[in-house]
Amino acid sequence: MVVSPVVSPDRESVVPAPASVAFVTSLRARGAATAVHTGSVTLTYAALADLVDAAAASLGTGRRLVLLAADNSLDSLVTYLGALSGGHVPLLAPGDRVQHLDRLVDAYDPDVVAGAGDGGWQVVARHDDPAHQLHPDLALLLPTSGSTGSPKVVRLSHTNLDSNARSIAEALSIRSTDRAVTSLPLHYCYGLSVVHSHLAVGASLVLTDLSVVDPCFWELFDTTAATTLAGVPHSFDLLERSGFADRDHPSLRVVTQAGGRLDPATVQRFAALGRERGWDLFVMYGQTEATARMAVLAPELVESRASSVGAPVPGGTFRIEPLGEIDCGFGELVYSGPNVMLGYAEHAADLARGRDVHELRTGDLARFGADGLVEIVGRRSRFAKVVGLRIDLDQVERDLWQAGHPSHCVDLGDAVGVLTERPGAGTSVTDTVRRLHGIPASAVVVLDGLEAPRLATGKPDYPGVKEILGAHRASRPATTGQMETTAAGEGDRVVAVVALYRELLDAPHATADTSFVDLGGDSLSYVEVSLRLERVLDALPGGWHLFPPRDLVVAPSAARPSRSWLQRVETSVVLRAVAVLLILANHTHLSFVPGGAHTLLALAGFNLARFQLTHRSRGDRAKGVARSALRIWAPSAAWISVVAVVAGTYDWRNVLLLNQVLGDWARWSDHWHYWFVEAVVALLLGTAALMAIPAVDRWERRWPFAFPLALVGFGLLTRYAVVVPDAGPYRGANAYVLIWLFATGWAAARATTTAQRLLVSAIPVLTVPGFWPSMPMREVTIIVGLLVLIWVPTVVVPAVLGRAAAVVASASLFVYLTHFVVYPHLMATSSVLAMAASVAVGVAYWRLWLRVESLSATVAAGVSARVAGSSVAASSLAGSSATGLRRWSRARPARSTAPRPVADSATTTAMFHPETSAADPSPEPACVATTTNIVMPQAAPR
Repeated sequence: MVVSPVVSPDRESVVPAPASVAFVTSLRARGAATAVHTGSVTLTYAALADLVDAAAASLGTGRRLVLLAADNSLDSLVTYLGALSGGHVPLLAPGDRVQHLDRLVDAYDPDVVAGAGDGGWQVVARHDDPAHQLHPDLALLLPTSGSTGSPKVVRLSHTNLDSNARSIAEALSIRSTDRAVTSLPLHYCYGLSVVHSHLAVGASLVLTDLSVVDPCFWELFDTTAATTLAGVPHSFDLLERSGFADRDHPSLRVVTQAGGRLDPATVQRFAALGRERGWDLFVMYGQTEATARMAVLAPELVESRASSVGAPVPGGTFRIEPLGEIDCGFGELVYSGPNVMLGYAEHAADLARGRDVHELRTGDLARFGADGLVEIVGRRSRFAKVVGLRIDLDQVERDLWQAGHPSHCVDLGDAVGVLTERPGAGTSVTDTVRRLHGIPASAVVVLDGLEAPRLATGKPDYPGVKEILGAHRASRPATTGQMETTAAGEGDRVVAVVALYRELLDAPHATADTSFVDLGGDSLSYVEVSLRLERVLDALPGGWHLFPPRDLVVAPSAARPSRSWLQRVETSVVLRAVAVLLILANHTHLSFVPGGAHTLLALAGFNLARFQLTHRSRGDRAKGVARSALRIWAPSAAWISVVAVVAGTYDWRNVLLLNQVLGDWARWSDHWHYWFVEAVVALLLGTAALMAIPAVDRWERRWPFAFPLALVGFGLLTRYAVVVPDAGPYRGANAYVLIWLFATGWAAARATTTAQRLLVSAIPVLTVPGFWPSMPMREVTIIVGLLVLIWVPTVVVPAVLGRAAAVVASASLFVYLTHFVVYPHLMATSSVLAMAASVAVGVAYWRLWLRVESLSATVAAGVSARVAGSSVAASSLAGSSATGLRRWSRARPARSTAPRPVADSATTTAMFHPETSAADPSPEPACVATTTNIVMPQAAPR
């Protein structure tokens, strides 16, 4: 393309056209090599180059300043690369923080704004012609303080980007066969450098915005055979808490860490884990001002030199500048190399300047070890690094003063400390810092009602402030000293929970009366929210997601296990796993403890009440229960159909789950294998029909405990053959006879008082005996299972067993479906082998079905989007429906208005998913991949 010449502000001569970025211009030359995976879409480099060219054209002619509200999507990546390819200058910012975008728009008046709006990906032109003089060396603008929203940005050149990409690729030995998952935001210099370094060598990217604590993240990781994982210290904390050490990811080759100091013990622990599992850990050090990374500690040195950040990347050098005449063994670390920035910018006029920085004064105090490796010993500047974000403490202070909170801020290592003069302003200060700077409430320590100490010169005594806040933090009864963990009373804990919800759920409207469910919490956010809530409340009560904060902090809960190798697990999860294993043990003759299937039937009623019959509308509740039945029938019908065709064991009645209605009740045969599935589906459909009746729906809401008891009463009429004929010797497989057992589980979920639990407990004790007169052990199993479910909400087990139980429980339907085909072929060899193989095949089918559901949802979304066409949706950035791209467009039309198709969530029913039962009242969505649709105009506006 032809780039308009730029007039230098320093002289009247015309400066040359801007340089290019090699890893962008070489995209097409890599041809058919794979460039990007999204879970549903795989793009070659040639296909990516086509999209990048279209994106470059959509941004207009002339060199334009493009504010990119970035996320980890294909749209965002393509628009970013398109800007570089077209000679434009992208200014990256987090797409979910409107206040930060406001500041950048005010300071730089960008020509184009691009981001995700309600109608899909949007590219909005704010000026007909380029409005800025952009220096020809200028390639990229990145905020200095991560996502804090400071208008001060780093000016990076084309050489900066290319040189650092090559240096990192060489230092990490990145191969063309590597696949890096986007575990960090693209607007963050570390996350962006992962993109640059992999594209520079022809490697590929796995795009996702999922958290490392989300099982769907790891399913995508394994499915795409990703090799590289990047993380900041907070990422490693989440990895440890989510059981990363107990999982095996065969394709993982490299784990990298930067974004702040990681505790040396944690470094050594992960290095040892990597050595055991076959992957390398690289510890790195960098700053935005050096494009990304300046130093790398090689894997072979990580365990022995865990406190070091390593040696400079290829092409870079370090020196230590003494702090004064006295040699104290350390000084300020200064870096030189081709990746050092051009300089800073604070307003649009600065974008015409050339290089005014030739070496980087890092602001870090450091020393060289005997082996020449760099050791960071402290900070010299007024920046802090918290949860991977570089925080400008002066900007935080300015924001607090502007908000009416005269304050002074210091770096407390893993938190920002704030001393404010206003009494009682602690909560407001924390909320302001969290909202404007993206810092978790847990990483803000506030002491209010106290003036800052002063030096003789009248300046704030920041060391004194730090000492005061450090003493205040240590005096509070907490393990970490953070706000989340230090609430002294119920009121403080309510404030901490509300602040946590506002942060993690991006819900500034959260109050003491809005629960996790009210705020739109789902299974994707559940894991991290529950982990963080445990820091506030020590342990969580059953159904915590339904409690508003003011009730949650006083709700009774079991104590946290005292040993780290123990885990507290919901009893329903353990019971589900044990029940299906008992079924397998009986069928493989490993033991004879019957009753597992009937216990599962009661658990189905239990989970129905907890997660389907919530405060949603009548129509939504009825549809939700019906969908649950469908999600049981679909994988069952698919499996039974295949076996019917291949082996001829079953027929169409089994496929439709109608054997109970149309089958032969005179004798037991293989056609009765799936009586349990038929019973659950029939009972769910019956419940859906009941909930669709307005009067019944009102009764259930008005009398949530009495209603299932009434169903138990009706069920006892069929159990004792009062209203229907006796079903004969196989009545234990008949859905209408088992209504009482299903309703007992429902009632157990609704029992909230001791009296109610005693009443529900009496039901199995009095009604189960005699139902199977020839099998008293079956009756004992069911009674014990129900009593444990009623009285023991959680159990403490070894963490390894807890995770295993969750997997088996999640796959219980699929294990039940497949085991009839698996175990008979292995019984002669070993009952243990037959049982183990049955579990393995069932888990495999479960995972396969999740992929099928995900693909189906993606296809359905694509069809829906095509039917809907490309109608224009309201243009607003994600995170604020009231303020979005239109807000900064100056009334110009959006230039790309095609809506992004979003896949529907499809999942196996909550009856067979303990993850759902521990999180959301609606079924937990499967790991659904979203198809990305990029529609770019062919010509720029005139």
